[in-house]
Amino acid sequence: MVRLIMGTAGAGKTKQLIELIHASVEAEKGSVVCIEPGADMTYDVSYNVRLVNAGEYDLNSFECLRGFISGLYAGNYDISHVYVDNLCKITRNDDLNEVEKFLNWLERFSDKNMVKFTVTISADADIATDGLRHFL
Repeated sequence: MVRLIMGTAGAGKTKQLIELIHASVEAEKGSVVCIEPGADMTYDVSYNVRLVNAGEYDLNSFECLRGFISGLYAGNYDISHVYVDNLCKITRNDDLNEVEKFLNWLERFSDKNMVKFTVTISADADIATDGLRHFL
């Protein structure tokens, strides 16, 4: 399962993401991971969440992020949910067609490994491609 949350800057995406993270920690038995572009959520999420500052790993493309997520899972098969805050900022790529390809890969990864993904993008949902609308 892949869920996409889209909205312009200041629309409350990160706040919504934090609420979803807390709900996952309470409801899910596996490990919860949150990948963010910086260290902004350090004091907002439970200590039970593995918070990853993507800036420390130079994840500057979708290909790098795919490898990083695969490596996270390879090192911990107990991961049940991965949250990615501000995907385009992490990958430094706001091409929605590339975002769609990445989300399709995430969906295949999710189906194969039984890991849920929730991703946020700072863009108006009105400009989403048909492929992206599938994840909204």
